[in-house]
Order: sequence, then C-alpha cells, then structure tokens
Amino acid sequence: MTTYQFAGFWRRFVAYMIDGFIIGVVFIVLMIVAVLAYFAGAMSGDSGAFIARITDPEQIALFTLWTWAFSLFMNIAYFTYFHGSTGRTPGKMLLGMQVVSADGTPISYGIAFLRSVGYLISGLVFCLGYIWIGFDKKKQGWHDKIAGTVVIIREPQGSNAGISIPDAASAPQSSAPFGSASGDLSQLEVKKTETPSNEEATGVDVQKIP
Repeated sequence: MTTYQFAGFWRRFVAYMIDGFIIGVVFIVLMIVAVLAYFAGAMSGDSGAFIARITDPEQIALFTLWTWAFSLFMNIAYFTYFHGSTGRTPGKMLLGMQVVSADGTPISYGIAFLRSVGYLISGLVFCLGYIWIGFDKKKQGWHDKIAGTVVIIREPQGSNAGISIPDAASAPQSSAPFGSASGDLSQLEVKKTETPSNEEATGVDVQKIP
C-alpha cells in the first residue's frame, strides 16, 4: 500500500492558473473568429443598421451574457473532460497532481462534472471555497467536499500523512472493476509486500493509482 500526500493550496493554485491560461487562450481565439465572422456578415448588409445594432445597450447586454455563458461552458467542459478521463488537467500534470475520490479510486465523468460545477460555489463570497483548501485537514475545497474528491501528489511521499491506496501488484484479483462498489472494501487494508519502483508508483497517464 502506497501513501500519497494531499496537494496544498499554492501547488493547486499554480496548476489552476496554468489551466486558466490555456482556457483563456482558446477562448480568445474562438471569440476573435466569431467576431470577425459576425462583422464580415454584418458589413455586407446595411452599414447604418449594423452601427445601430452594435451601439444598442440591449444588444451589448445580450452579447455580454452570451460571452459569459460560453466562458462558463468552456470551463466546465475543460475540467469535466480532463478530470473524468485521467484525473489530471495539463496544469495538474505539470505540477504532479491527480484528482481521485476520497477513498482513492478514480472518479467518473459524472463526479468530474459535479466537481466542475462546484467551482461556482467555491468562488462565492471572496473565493472562500478555494481558500478553505489551505486550512482543511485533507486539503479539500468546497468543490471537493461537494463531489467527495481529494487532490493528491502522484509521487509516493513515504509519509503517514495522506491517503493510502493499494498497489496494483499487491491487491488481490477480483472480477469486479477497479473502484466498483461491489468490490471487496477490505482491499484498502492490504499491506504492500514489496516497495514498487518509481515507474510503477506513478504509472502511465491514465486514471489509475498507481
């Protein structure tokens, strides 16, 4: 059984900034393409009517609303996809972290979606849900508590402070899929018989621990 430490606030903050930058770049590129296409189509018609439309406060408000909705959709889709498929966004890959369930199993796309929506809750009231990470025993933000997840540092730390997850080599074989509720929960208590190499501990870049 290998112990993985919980990732702290600043490490997760840097990863989130990296992911935010990636989302921002993609968002800007798509917005530029959309605006250019809109202008090209509008300018081919009555220029007077076009100017009246882009200066209309109601049209400006509608455009702002659609921009915000599209940005929100991109954020939820981005984090749902990466967390649901591997538990790791590009930012978390660079910082050596992974999102898993509170019992150490990989999370599904449904849980990843719930966690992504939970970001909205964490962002309320001066981002207290994110700040909570720095004070929580398991380094969970409000979105983690909503989805029942934790963020771990993928490299085994050799410490008792963290979450212990059975090694693939030492866990008994079972016909139930990994992480299934019907599996033998006592597997979490199995002690490892040998220390895995660093390659075995980190594994390939899929939702699998180790």
